[in-house]
Amino acid sequence: MKAGKVLGAAAVMAAALAASGCSAIRENRGYIQDPVLVSAIQPGIDNQQSVAATLGRPTFTSQFGQTTWYYVSSVTGRRPFVSPTIREHSVLAVSFDAGGNVVAAEQSGLEKVVYLDPDGDETPTLGRERGFFEDLFGNIGQVGAAGVGGGGPGT
Repeated sequence: MKAGKVLGAAAVMAAALAASGCSAIRENRGYIQDPVLVSAIQPGIDNQQSVAATLGRPTFTSQFGQTTWYYVSSVTGRRPFVSPTIREHSVLAVSFDAGGNVVAAEQSGLEKVVYLDPDGDETPTLGRERGFFEDLFGNIGQVGAAGVGGGGPGT
């Protein structure tokens, strides 16, 4: 009787351990946003220095057009042996005028995430297809050939 209770308890413990091993793993990626700090950014009042002091360095900045700083954060969840999925996503875009003053602070979420489906396992490139051995032995006889820039007779 006592052995049956011990075996039952061991089975329950084993099931609990197995279930906990299959739970989702939550990962924060990128900038971790604090809603209080984000709401403190005010157009017309803040500038680049005050935004950097409040929010820190941006994830990336615009390269063309109006200066915009982007703070990107994602929360992903993944189960063992499965690709991660995005659970939460937000982008804070802080735009500045030519004087470095905040013009706008806009936030977007998961609705603007685009899921891309790559076409196959290879990236198509221009040029000719070369095999392994052609890559390996393709330059034999090319280095130092006459008229190519070195290694000819009399040099």
